[in-house]
Amino acid sequence: MKKHYYSRDEIAGLLRAHGINPTHQRIEIAYALFGRQAHLSADQIMAIVNDRHSETSKATVYNTLNLFKQHKLIREVIVDPNKVFYDPNTEPHHHFYNVATGELTDIDGADVRIEGLPPLPPGLAAEGVDVIVRIRPAA
Repeated sequence: MKKHYYSRDEIAGLLRAHGINPTHQRIEIAYALFGRQAHLSADQIMAIVNDRHSETSKATVYNTLNLFKQHKLIREVIVDPNKVFYDPNTEPHHHFYNVATGELTDIDGADVRIEGLPPLPPGLAAEGVDVIVRIRPAA
């Protein structure tokens, strides 16, 4: 999977292309994710943004991440009920989650095959399948 690292100017264009008004705070939050191409938690994003500009609240970070998610600019990856990552890679792919280090890394979607899914309930369509492989150091 090829990663593209964005500049702040490119971020503004990316937000506009997704129908999002590129305010200063939105650009900084997007840059924290897209400038690094990393899986980050909301707290990590807030720390990065506030290291540069200390005026961004936790509510603003969460509201902005939800806006980005609604506009399909990012994916939310829930590795457990208390640990949520935001992923700037919206292409089909899966993840390794290292339970010892808390690190989330990509698995190319072509490297995972899902077979034998049950029939979907009537009137529903599949939106996607997310596989999270939890790993730890071998004993």
